Amino acid sequence: MEILAFGVQSDEKPLIEKAFEGVHEVRCLDVFLNRDTAPIAAGHEIISTSVNADLSAPVLQTLAAGGTQMIAQRSTGFNNIDLEVAERLALRVARVSYYSPYSVAEFAWTLAMAVNRRIIRAASRTRDFDFRLDGLLGRDMRGRTVGVLGTGKIGEAFTRIAHGFGMKLLGWDVVENPACVELGMEYVAKERLFAEADLISLHVPLLPSTQHIIDEAALKAMKDDAILVNSSRGGLIDTAALVTELRAGRFLGVGLDVYEAEAGLFFLDKSLEGIDDDTLARLVTFPNVIVTSHQAYYTEDAVGQIIDATVQNVTDYLARRTGENVLVPRTWDRPLSPPRAVPPAVP
Repeated sequence: MEILAFGVQSDEKPLIEKAFEGVHEVRCLDVFLNRDTAPIAAGHEIISTSVNADLSAPVLQTLAAGGTQMIAQRSTGFNNIDLEVAERLALRVARVSYYSPYSVAEFAWTLAMAVNRRIIRAASRTRDFDFRLDGLLGRDMRGRTVGVLGTGKIGEAFTRIAHGFGMKLLGWDVVENPACVELGMEYVAKERLFAEADLISLHVPLLPSTQHIIDEAALKAMKDDAILVNSSRGGLIDTAALVTELRAGRFLGVGLDVYEAEAGLFFLDKSLEGIDDDTLARLVTFPNVIVTSHQAYYTEDAVGQIIDATVQNVTDYLARRTGENVLVPRTWDRPLSPPRAVPPAVP
C-alpha cells in the first residue's frame, strides 16, 4: 500500500521517508491538499496532510469518492478539517496530539526578543556597514509583566522561560495549570492581563470561543508600548484591527508566526507573483512588526515527533486500533479497501 503525503517540505521529506522505511511505502508531494489537488489522492486508502491543508466538505467528498479512508494530519490543530462531514463519510481522521512544546515556546520568545531589541533593523543596517544605534533602543525583560493567554503545555514552557527572565507572571485560561501557579503565576481576567502586561503571548487553540480573542477592544486595552506575540493560530487576532492600531503608532513590537488568512500563502514562494492580500501587505511594512511563515514548530525535535506519531497513527489504523490521536473513529464493520458511495453534499 502506498501512502500519499501532501504538503511535505524539503527538510521533512528525508525524515518522513526514513520513518516509513520498512514499515509502509510513502510518496511525498510538495503540493498542498485543496480542491484542485484532491483528485491526486484517487486510489490511495491513506493520505497524510499538513496543517494548511483544505479539508472542507468538497475536498473530503472528493477523497472519499477516490477511495481514501484514512487521513493522518501532521499537526496538533485541526480547525481546517470538517470533522462532521468526515464522520458522515466514514473517514478516519487522526492528528498529532503532542510534540515538543519547547519548539513553539522558544520561537515565541525569539519573536518577542527580536522585536524588543530591533534585531531585523540592526542586522539590515550592518549589512550596509551602518553601525549607528539610533532607533535600536530596547528594554530589559526582568521585572516587567508578561501575560500568557493559554497555559497548556506550550504556555507552560513559555512561562518557564519568562520566569527565568525574572518577570511578573499573569495568566488566563479556562483551567489553571498548577505548574504555572507554582512558578508564581497569577490567573486574572483577560481585561486585567491586557491592561497590565508589557508582553502578551497567545497559546490558546482556535475555537469559536477564541476566534478574534484579540479584537479591537482587547488591542485598545493594551499598553501603547506593549509587545504582542502570536505563535498559535492566526484567527486569534483581528488583523484588520491590529493594522489600525499599528497605524496609530501603538505597540513596541508585534511578532506573528501565524496569520488568519495564511492558507494559500504560507509555505509557498510568492516572491515572483506578489499577493493580493492588502492587509498582510500593509502589516509587513511596519518596522516594529515581524511576520514569519508558521515555522514555530519547525525544529528537528518537533518534526521528528510529529512524523513518528503519524507513522503510529497509520499503523494503528491498519491494525484496527484507536488512540488519543483519533479525531474521527473508523467503523470497523466496513471493508477496508473498496470505495464507498459518497453521501450528498452537506449544505
